[in-house]
Amino acid sequence: MIGTPDRRSPVHRWIVAALLLVLAAPSLAREPPGPNSRAEATAIIADLRRIVSAHGVERLEAVRIGGIDQWISVRGTDRRNPLLLMIHGGPGYATMPMSWYFQRGWEDYFTVVQWDQRGAGKTHRTNEPASVLPTLTVPRMVADAEELIAWLRREFDKERIFVLGHSWGSVIGLTIAHRHPDWLHAYIGMGQLINGRESERRGWQFAMEQARGAGNEEAVRELQLIAPYAGEGRPIALEDLYVQRKWLNHFGGAVHGRRGFDAEVAGMALAPEYTDADLAALWPGNEASEERLLIQAVSVDFASLTQFGCPLILFNGRHDYNVSASVAAEWFERVSAPAKKLVWFERSAHEMMNEEPGRMLVELVTQARPIAERAGDVAPYGAEGGGPERQ
Repeated sequence: MIGTPDRRSPVHRWIVAALLLVLAAPSLAREPPGPNSRAEATAIIADLRRIVSAHGVERLEAVRIGGIDQWISVRGTDRRNPLLLMIHGGPGYATMPMSWYFQRGWEDYFTVVQWDQRGAGKTHRTNEPASVLPTLTVPRMVADAEELIAWLRREFDKERIFVLGHSWGSVIGLTIAHRHPDWLHAYIGMGQLINGRESERRGWQFAMEQARGAGNEEAVRELQLIAPYAGEGRPIALEDLYVQRKWLNHFGGAVHGRRGFDAEVAGMALAPEYTDADLAALWPGNEASEERLLIQAVSVDFASLTQFGCPLILFNGRHDYNVSASVAAEWFERVSAPAKKLVWFERSAHEMMNEEPGRMLVELVTQARPIAERAGDVAPYGAEGGGPERQ
């Protein structure tokens, strides 16, 4: 046709390009797609994980425990499923603000409770630190857990629940399992602390071996300065512990293949449960809790505690030197319980729920939930009616 440029010609290609630019101009002038703020991002996450099932529960509230208000979240697609209380580590390192990432699958099979302990997270911000910090002791924290479990059993009409203790939380959790086996379907230990001093020694040895292998003279020098770290008859100084953790984390002994917890810390900023003020209080609470409790925690020795009246499940990260997986495994061989199971997470160190979230879900469903099923404490799948409980 006369006047129609050849579609293969440079003129035709120029005309087409010009038309595309004209058509695209309005969209280029628009604001980029969201989220454009933390509030928008957390709203998206909150909506994606919103519980909409008939018997679902989605609660975020402060409960009066140990004379102060302590914050919990309770989430699950059916409140008739077994309760699983996760007791976080640290001390003071709240798990609630990362639960948006790893927990959603759990909620189809359990009603999951996240608890910001005394001195941690939202609980730290809600209470006056000057009055709470002197109460941060192992016995007081165990007593808080006992009160919370009693409240949960009443509130949800449950004879037994699951307790999952992670890291520092495993000190509380294992104590509960020993004292109150009749309260539990099973105790699940994750990053289980058994003999704190031996764990610290093995962590130092790992860091030193890695430092020498890497030719890292700074790490070797700093680790040598604190030797003999956790030696017999020698108190562990908090500043020495921080040196050990600095290099242990650097060489992947806490998060396998990474240098510490930076990814988790960044992810906490997307927590729908946390306000900006909660996030601002998170790290001061963590620091204060560590100053009061960390040396108490690493002084714990459960090596002689080997008789339990409830089933035990141990989740062990193959590369965990933050709390020695080998110490926990050696102890577990000597444990007597109605049932016990050791599960190795081959691609994890200390943060299995974040490092291998799919595997974590599978193991919870295959190792823990059948215990509740045998007790008749599960929801009939597909049975609907009513509406989700919110608070």
